[in-house]
Amino acid sequence: MTGRPRIRPRPKAARPRSSDVYDELRRGLLFGEYPLIERLAEVSLAERLGASRTPVREALMRLEAEGLVVRRPTGGFYPRSPNLAGIRDLYELRRILELACLVRPRAHGERHDEVALQTIHDDWTGLAANPPAPDPGLVVIDEHFHLRLAQAAGNPAIAEQLQVVNDRIRVVRMQNFVHHQRILVTTTQHLAILDALLAGDPDTAASLMGAHLDEAMAQAAARAAQAIERMMTAGALLNAAAGEDRL
Repeated sequence: MTGRPRIRPRPKAARPRSSDVYDELRRGLLFGEYPLIERLAEVSLAERLGASRTPVREALMRLEAEGLVVRRPTGGFYPRSPNLAGIRDLYELRRILELACLVRPRAHGERHDEVALQTIHDDWTGLAANPPAPDPGLVVIDEHFHLRLAQAAGNPAIAEQLQVVNDRIRVVRMQNFVHHQRILVTTTQHLAILDALLAGDPDTAASLMGAHLDEAMAQAAARAAQAIERMMTAGALLNAAAGEDRL
């Protein structure tokens, strides 16, 4: 008598090489490893990363869409320097939108959607128990927290505007999620905000949110400025080396 045929699990699909190249390039750009004046040449990047030109080209196109690199009219991709003054203005707008969401329900004699709040709380409790490894892509998870919180306030138009702001500051906010300690602090602060809302205390939630946003902006701006300084310094070194070569 023959038994049932054994069902073997389907092997996991290999991760595309372009994804690895994208991750490595994105991390290097966020840390300011590439000079602002230096073209991100596909050939040299392919050699450095041990890949062919195709995944490098695909990664550069993704990074252009994220705002980390810019394609110049003369051809080629270059690192993009964040506009820190403009980022501060957008952070101010973000602060206005988020704090308005926290107090809006009470102003209309309502409460936040408590089922939605509890679901968000459960999700972040899980993250606190099993913190993810530092990665710039975690900015999307963080954005999702703030958008869900805005949606729970009952005005989808505010949440839509918040998404627009998030899209424009994402390139700087990524700086916060390459550091393990910042991820832990963010998780703790998010849960404290949720605890206050679930306890029916929007004023405390707004105070905690304001402090959270101010701290996050200061951290991201400082790290972005450091990255810009590294890119400028690297550019100066390249110019000096080029001058020596001409002597």
